[in-house]
Amino acid sequence: MITALRSLAYMFAFYSMSLLLVLTALLVAFVSPVAVRRVATAWAYLHRFCTRWLLGQKVRVEGELPQGDYLYIIKHESMFETIDILCLFDRPAIAAKRELFDIPLWGRVARQYGLIPIERSAGASAMRALRTAARKCVAEGRPLCLFPEGTRVPHGEAPPLKAGFAGLYALLGLPVVPIAIDSGRVSPRGSFLKRAGVITYKVGQVVPAGLDRHLAEARVHAAINALNNRV
Repeated sequence: MITALRSLAYMFAFYSMSLLLVLTALLVAFVSPVAVRRVATAWAYLHRFCTRWLLGQKVRVEGELPQGDYLYIIKHESMFETIDILCLFDRPAIAAKRELFDIPLWGRVARQYGLIPIERSAGASAMRALRTAARKCVAEGRPLCLFPEGTRVPHGEAPPLKAGFAGLYALLGLPVVPIAIDSGRVSPRGSFLKRAGVITYKVGQVVPAGLDRHLAEARVHAAINALNNRV
């Protein structure tokens, strides 16, 4: 019962405030993209505040998170990390599935912020567009973040990486920082109930640029699944 009440309070507070911030972002978009990114960062900290004080979820980072010209590859278990990574990085450029950009109002803000759309069914053309957008973001000094599994994965599962990772790894020539997360333990996909607990980010060893594709994939896959056995 307590978990259900907490989840209801979270949904009401976070989503009602999110609507106000989306409208604010649409207004400040007439000023500059920088203003939109500041609103987006405020939204992420609002989310962290709500998850901490309404849901009882704390955040812990294990390991040093290097900042600079890296490709950040992140495990994807819940909605939590898609928002919270704006608290970890400065103006991150996040690759997201194309369907999200069709959400009314939010999709427009996402484009203005500078998220990178991925058209899964477009094949080689999608990879070329992703490469162009990624290079632009790197040139601007923005951290480049990718969820290589393509969708949220139940905690404990370790599906193979999508082809987009190998393509970006080869084309960008950047070292990779793999990051595991266990958010699915307390905020499982498809469930309204969100439980109290600690959500851990575990930063893996940097994977150098220029490795054989299969070796790089194996190292990244192992690193982002490092928390799978935690209960």
